[in-house]
Amino acid sequence: MVERGMSLASPSLREALQRARKARRVSQLELALQLGVSQRHVSFVESGRSRPSRELLIAWLRVLDAPLALSNETLLMAGYAPAYTEGQLDDPWLADAGQALEQLLKAHEPAPALILDAEWNLLRMNSGTIWLATTLMPSAAALMGQGPVNLLDLLTHPEGLARHVTNLDDVGPRFLAMLRREAAVHPSLQPRMAAYEAFLVSRLGSAAPSGSSSRPQAPVLTTRFASPYGELAFFSMFSTFGTPNDITLASLRVEHMFPADDATRSVLKQQMS
Repeated sequence: MVERGMSLASPSLREALQRARKARRVSQLELALQLGVSQRHVSFVESGRSRPSRELLIAWLRVLDAPLALSNETLLMAGYAPAYTEGQLDDPWLADAGQALEQLLKAHEPAPALILDAEWNLLRMNSGTIWLATTLMPSAAALMGQGPVNLLDLLTHPEGLARHVTNLDDVGPRFLAMLRREAAVHPSLQPRMAAYEAFLVSRLGSAAPSGSSSRPQAPVLTTRFASPYGELAFFSMFSTFGTPNDITLASLRVEHMFPADDATRSVLKQQMS
């Protein structure tokens, strides 16, 4: 029997659970149905009147597709042991995963491909990515040699990549909308998301970042860059690990950039041969 006003969970745990659910725009009833518990129990857990078991908490966070790092933090808040490991990409026990990533990068050449983590840090890249980045932003070569580089920082740099995008009015607001969704799950992205929004306002005006756009003119979003070789056009696909149990692997995604026209394919073939 829980006494009126008594809380069995810390404020941080209650806030984390509510924030994770609201970030996915899932109601308490929808969450309860997926977990196989009553809506009342979900409400009691979120209000701190009931303490979830470790098994329920893990299932709860999986249903909400919460990042594994956040899941570990939430379990610790509840007084439980973490459920997921966190290695380094060059750790021996992640060697198979690392080799798979390198194969993806190499196989995609001469087109650009790069590995990003949840913070948009550029972890690895192929020669096509290095060529494109240094072609559009010659100072990128020096930045890449100084340690970890963040792709969002490269976009908003004074001489950055986004300044070469010729269809920024189409690409920019849609990219910002994606960043906002990611920042709702990864609050550490907020400062860089705000910097990108400020960049858009400076280029497109205060109404541009609203995300309202005209009807798409192509089946996939194409980004077009002004370059010394003429306009270069690319669309992207992303690869991720299926059901990873390691925080590092769960945070990774491989962006494969594909030429969107014959002119771009020809430039890549000539410059990368």
